[in-house]
Amino acid sequence: MFPVTTRRNRLQECDIHQILSNPRRRETLRVLNRSAGSISLRDLSELIASIESGETPAPRNIRETVYISLHQTHLPKLDELGILQYDCNRKVITLDEGAREVAQYMDVTTGHGITWGEYYRGLGVLGLCAVVASVNGLPLLGQLHPSLVASGFLATFAASTAYQLWKFRGSLRRQFFG
Repeated sequence: MFPVTTRRNRLQECDIHQILSNPRRRETLRVLNRSAGSISLRDLSELIASIESGETPAPRNIRETVYISLHQTHLPKLDELGILQYDCNRKVITLDEGAREVAQYMDVTTGHGITWGEYYRGLGVLGLCAVVASVNGLPLLGQLHPSLVASGFLATFAASTAYQLWKFRGSLRRQFFG
């Protein structure tokens, strides 16, 4: 199912898609990208079980199922491929160098379920429409100077970017500083 690779080999695109084809592995990588460092298998399995069940805390049987599948299947495979490091004795997981390759294929979503790319595209289109409305003197926006409208949308872009960078600071720090 998965290729035998060493930690120095780059993953093939089809291998990355195979890794991401499983919802539990995707959620594992999302949780690890949000965490500032290492996470215990117990904490990871509880988080994923809560996401899958929609309940906090998740029912015990779901937590156990998630724990077992992560421990026996998903984490060893992801460790073998160099995406994360799984210490099966201490039950501790940390992201590894290969996670950067996989992260390029995972589109990060906002808290409202849309991707950041969709958010920025929508904001850009809305900003363009608002500036055009201001230039053409349409009601409401026509009374504002176009540079004021454009500045407002640029400020919104800047604030959104600052928020996104702050929210994902842990994964960015690992990406740039190892």
